[in-house]
Amino acid sequence: MADNFQVYTQHAYMRPMAAMLMFVAIDEEKGPQLFKNDPAGYYVGYKATSAGAKEQEALNFLEKKVKGENAGNVFTQKETVQTAIGCLQTVLGEDLKAKELEVGVVSNDNKHFRLLTEKEIEEHLTAISERD
Repeated sequence: MADNFQVYTQHAYMRPMAAMLMFVAIDEEKGPQLFKNDPAGYYVGYKATSAGAKEQEALNFLEKKVKGENAGNVFTQKETVQTAIGCLQTVLGEDLKAKELEVGVVSNDNKHFRLLTEKEIEEHLTAISERD
């Protein structure tokens, strides 16, 4: 994908709309992997990242969580979901409701993408509010 993006970058008329892609996969040897590919063809792997409006604020939040006291630790699925929701709440500056969110998960145990139910999201929101 990055190679295709880079070729189109050389000819501006061939790239009328730029798109940033994020790829998430589970590697058999390395485990979960996250890559971000920008419209110019640059790609890099991350432990956590964001894209779009307020990207820098979200990156700052995620950097503190991943590089702070949890540096080197592997997050559980529960911690990962709560970190993502907490990041959204912090960056947007508002409390979110379960019906306003869609959270998709894939795990080593269940490699099929699934959306969390509204009840599951509500449990995470409750845990976040109790923690804070």
